[in-house]
Amino acid sequence: MLLDLIHPIPHLYLILVPAILLSLIVDQVFGEPVAALHPVVWMGYYLHHCGLFLAPKTDQRSQRPAINFVAGVIAILLPMLLLGWFAWYLQNSISLFAWYWQALILGCLLKPCLSWRMLLDEVRAVEAALRLSLDAGRNQLARLVSRDVRSLEAHQVRESAIETLAENLNDSVISPLFWFALLGLPGALMYRFANTADAMWGYRGERAGRIWTWFGKCSARTDDVLSWPGARITALLMYVALWRCPDSRLMKEAGATTSPNGGWPMGAMALLLDVRLSKPEVYVLHANGAQVESHHTEKALEICQRIVWLIALACLGVAIVVLSFAKNSGAYDV
Repeated sequence: MLLDLIHPIPHLYLILVPAILLSLIVDQVFGEPVAALHPVVWMGYYLHHCGLFLAPKTDQRSQRPAINFVAGVIAILLPMLLLGWFAWYLQNSISLFAWYWQALILGCLLKPCLSWRMLLDEVRAVEAALRLSLDAGRNQLARLVSRDVRSLEAHQVRESAIETLAENLNDSVISPLFWFALLGLPGALMYRFANTADAMWGYRGERAGRIWTWFGKCSARTDDVLSWPGARITALLMYVALWRCPDSRLMKEAGATTSPNGGWPMGAMALLLDVRLSKPEVYVLHANGAQVESHHTEKALEICQRIVWLIALACLGVAIVVLSFAKNSGAYDV
């Protein structure tokens, strides 16, 4: 099996499940590591400087789409594969340790791929800033989104914050955990690299003096593919968190956005909160829903936090079962 080739032990979930649980606890308690030790920050440095060097400038006469596309493919796939190889080598290197040391180390290494507490704090900060003034809310939102916030009204600021919360629950929690469960540390790190590349390069047209349409196309499509399962899992978990079942409306709302993935968690959140979410001149989700108020933001945060705790509890339960099985079978010294 593929998992047996990637993981050095056959009973892989004796390690992976406790590692996931530990990473969630570390994230909730300590938040983000310092920038100098943060792998995603390192990814951002590379992507920033590589983009400035390779992406065509807006004043270049010929944009050479084919050349720009190939450059973008090499610029993302080569370091992504090297990162995956390094993560596999690192994971394989600790396979001689006892299972609990492996779980501890992998949990700490997985943590930088998760950013739930930071996302939670940033969305809460938007609502707190809105209580001071509309301009303060806009300025705080600008830390989270790339759209122009200068003309947004208070309810539109809240809409954007809730949309970001829903979409990034997938990007910052569910998808990294999905790929970690499937492929171990290489899967989580490679996903975060692709997702970060999409956030920095995955634009159409001009941004920051560069044309990204062709250069960033591979990063955008790679992230679309890797985020596909997680986006749908995230939407489903939102319903599970409220003990509800999705209906046909979810698929309709999910198709209203230009993204093949973003509409799923955002559409689910709009339906569950019974609010209207939109991006001006781009999409409208649950058009007949109520206008977003402050209590809707709190409810959205509650739903997402409940999902994270449900995952943690599920991991705890699975870990207990796996440890009991391993102890009774005598397969491992637990």
